[in-house]
Order: sequence, then C-alpha cells, then structure tokens
Amino acid sequence: MEIEGQLDNLRITVVAEDSVQYESSYLGQHGISLLLEAGREGDVKRVLVDVAQNPDALLENMVKMAISPASIDAIVLTHCHYDHTRGLAKVLGEIGKKNFPVIAHPDIFRLNFTTDPFLRYVGVMDGDSREDIEAAGGMLYLTRDPMQIMPGLMTTGEVARVTNFEEVDMSLFTVIEGEIKSDTMLDDISVAAHVKEKGIVVVTGCGHAGIVNILRHIRSLKGEQKIHGIIGGFHLIEASETRILKTVQGLKEFEPDWIAAGHCTGFRTQVELFNTFKDRFSPLCTGMVIDI
Repeated sequence: MEIEGQLDNLRITVVAEDSVQYESSYLGQHGISLLLEAGREGDVKRVLVDVAQNPDALLENMVKMAISPASIDAIVLTHCHYDHTRGLAKVLGEIGKKNFPVIAHPDIFRLNFTTDPFLRYVGVMDGDSREDIEAAGGMLYLTRDPMQIMPGLMTTGEVARVTNFEEVDMSLFTVIEGEIKSDTMLDDISVAAHVKEKGIVVVTGCGHAGIVNILRHIRSLKGEQKIHGIIGGFHLIEASETRILKTVQGLKEFEPDWIAAGHCTGFRTQVELFNTFKDRFSPLCTGMVIDI
C-alpha cells in the first residue's frame, strides 16, 4: 500500500517529552506524545501519536498549549509500552467522542516484560485494556498493514527488519503458548506524512524497529521520495558506539532536511547527530512546534 495523496501543510507539536524548553512552564515526563495537524484542501485533521504515561500532565500541557482534546480526530499508538499508552482511556474520556479511531498493531495488548533489574511488566497498563478503551469511546483499528488515516498521512504497519546492526535495544520478553520468548517488538509502528513540495516526514515513538529499517520500509511504500524530516525517539540510549555510528551513517544516506530526536534516543546519539547534521538536528523537547 502506497502513501496516496499529499498534505498541503503539517504542524507537529510536542505535547509530552522527557525534557522541556528553556524557561518553559510545560510539564515533562518520561514518554512521548506528538500532535500532528495535517492540512489538505482547506481541511485540518488532528492526530495524536502516543499519549506518554501521565495523562494529567499531558492534559495540563494541552491546556497551556491551547489544544482542545475535543479537536483531536484520531490516535495512533506506536507500540505497547506504558510510556506511550498509559492513561489512554482517560484521554479518550476528555476527547469525548464515540467510535473514535485508535490505530495500533494487533499484538499491542500482549504480555511484555523485562527482568532487568527485576521482573517487571512494561506493556499496556491496567485501566487501558481493550475494554477500557472501547468503553471510553475508542474504536480500535488493529492491523499489521499500513493504515491510511487520510490522503498523505498513514501508519507504516509492521516494519521489516533488514539491517544487520539494528535491534530492540532492550531485554524484553513475552509468553507464547506457555513458553518465554524474546520479544522483538513487532508491534513497533511509525507514521509517515507526505507534504507537498517537501517530501516525507517520519514520526516515530521509540523506533524499536530501528530508524534505518523504518526509513527503508517507508521508501518501499513510497519509492524514492525525498525524506524531508524525522521526529521522535530512536531508542539508542543504551546502544553501543558502533551501532550509534552505523545508525547515523545510515541516516546520512537519506539526506533529511531536519531531524528532531529525543525521548529514548540518548545523549550520546544526540551528540553524534549534532556533529553529523549540525543545524539540521534539534534535540526534542516538550513545547517544540515544527511547521512544514
């Protein structure tokens, strides 16, 4: 499935992130939530990508940013982890709509846990189950395929793992038919927007699939379209220097006009991105607004 159509313009607002802007009154939290305002033919649709992990802080930031929850038209969950999904039902209650689209991978409600430093569940938390989401007005669109949200805006669907240096970068496990298996985070999806006269803008949550894998996957959906910008988390916070360098070199091949990376990207990776891309790179922070 290709990314059909184009957007006339796109505004991205960082509603929640680990850090905040200098002299900001916004609330930071471990997690990420990005509001996409996609304009096409005079109409604007608002899509929230992830909800971070503290709905009270998220909703307070929305008030400070003059974002009405009722104005949101859909939510995309990039993967199961609590710092991207917690409080979804409460946010849906504030949005106050019926049959409200919530787009995610069909494995998002599985058992997902780590044992480092001790056994701990890190997936979708109590209060945000399938039943809770539907009771709050959400309608789940669960698919492994790319999902067009509107012409020019779509999810990637499940991303093929093709590079030899990218990995989940966490010791995660699940249980399948009573057996403990390594969890490779196949539910990790991203969002791609095609903006007229600019190219493709890629929006990630954590990028557990690998940011280079994600970009290659998007190219397979849309051909050799220009990658204009990349925003989100790259989950390289505990990556080796070798993997960081290979990732940054992989990104150079796509020649993006700008990169804004934070959350789980890691300071060492941010430094390498800055050294490589100079003023084309910005560290992500709550309150950042990008107009395209």
